[in-house]
Amino acid sequence: MREPVDVLICGAGAAGLTLAIDLARRGVRFALIEKLPSPFLGSRGKGIQPRTQEVFEDLGILDRAMAAGGIYPTIRKYAPDGSHVDQEVTSVAEPTPAEPYCLPLMIPQFKTEAILRERLIELGHAPEFGVELTGKVVSADGVKAVLATPDGEQTLHTRYLVGADGGRSFVRSTLGIGFPGKTLGVRAIVADVVLDGLPRDVWHQFDGGDSGPLAICPLAGTDLFQIQAPVPLEGDIDLCAAALTERVALHTGRTDITVHSVAWSSIYNMNARLADRYRDGPVFLVGDAAHVHPPTGGQGLNTSVQDAYNLGWKLAAVLAGAPEALLETYEAERRPVAADVLGLSTRLLAGFKAGDNRRTREVQQLDIGYPHSPLSLSSQAADSRLAPGDRAPDAIVRGAGGSPTRLFNLFKGTHWTLLANGPSNFAPSAGLHIHGIGPGSEIEDHLGQFAQFYGLGEGSAVLVRPDGYLAGFFTKDQPVALCDYLARYKSENCSAP
Repeated sequence: MREPVDVLICGAGAAGLTLAIDLARRGVRFALIEKLPSPFLGSRGKGIQPRTQEVFEDLGILDRAMAAGGIYPTIRKYAPDGSHVDQEVTSVAEPTPAEPYCLPLMIPQFKTEAILRERLIELGHAPEFGVELTGKVVSADGVKAVLATPDGEQTLHTRYLVGADGGRSFVRSTLGIGFPGKTLGVRAIVADVVLDGLPRDVWHQFDGGDSGPLAICPLAGTDLFQIQAPVPLEGDIDLCAAALTERVALHTGRTDITVHSVAWSSIYNMNARLADRYRDGPVFLVGDAAHVHPPTGGQGLNTSVQDAYNLGWKLAAVLAGAPEALLETYEAERRPVAADVLGLSTRLLAGFKAGDNRRTREVQQLDIGYPHSPLSLSSQAADSRLAPGDRAPDAIVRGAGGSPTRLFNLFKGTHWTLLANGPSNFAPSAGLHIHGIGPGSEIEDHLGQFAQFYGLGEGSAVLVRPDGYLAGFFTKDQPVALCDYLARYKSENCSAP
């Protein structure tokens, strides 16, 4: 019998690692297990969208990810006659004070996960590889998990179990949770390879004629290229270097492109599926265990990371004494997001088949919000430009000592944040950071950006959740309303002045 934990996370991919980091920085006892004997070495997901970049900034890994990756290259589309046209993947946009990240970051999945593991180690934890959940017994006080380990079978008691174990989730299947959706009729290969014959400054996409399309993308931060192409729905596919060289020649009509070695490869059927529910008692699903998407638009990994980011602070709060009802908001908030993302990815796949690679603002995930969540309090400040459930915008402000800073710096960490327009009339509370913004306050809105983006009335305040979404607005004579709200969803007590 192992030492008990509060949370057992099954699966050490991007979702499981994100959840582990969030729990580690909140002091939660947890275990992170992965049935694979070693880390995943491929780049099935390679795009980090702007909203996920904001999450990574909060977790303390954005600079590392940016240093390890790069921007998406221009797409070069080749016609059968060898001519080509160039097309941007996304509309070129400039960062703004409210949205500091505006372009997707390309970084292979194995590098993203390595950075997440490094951060987790800094926080005093690490995944256990070669450890698999093989059974579980749910009781009133949690879950008894049966684990297959290199040292034999072991048992572990945990208050909560989180399945981050992929599209073929063992956790989901043992719960009997349905995974409806459809196979999209596309089977494809993906391979990370060393090749020569193509420059690395563009993403090469070949029409292929009767052989079908083929894409060869330079993987930022590596010497590798990624090959992607549809293949027949049935039959064996050889993915050795020589066979891939032949396949490239078949699709491109060129014999000057040579694959020298294969670092990782996979054959997969594209699916769009969504779990019937995300929770069963003390057991939760995150990431691909809860939803699978076609790869178009770079949505899967990002949605998975944000699942974990949503669940982490809620688990920690309940373990610290917040009402259990807080955990009900996880499915209420994240399942509708996944349903929308499934629709988006499927539409983008249809566009890709028709030769349209354009990506709209939708893929950035900056407009995702929770307006209908139980956590979103009906607005108490009608003059605000924002609404409860919206993503909290960033802004450039200045401390009273004259040093510039950002609202995101005030949000960073595990706490709730209250931003007041002018002197605050709200009582301090453990786990709540209160900042007055305005002339003579600790934070100065010297560029007028806070006023522009938030539009709060004099003395009013906005409450920002630990995950950077707006909880609600409060006028200066509503300190009791704020305390009542925090009492429902926060572990520490609050008292009105």
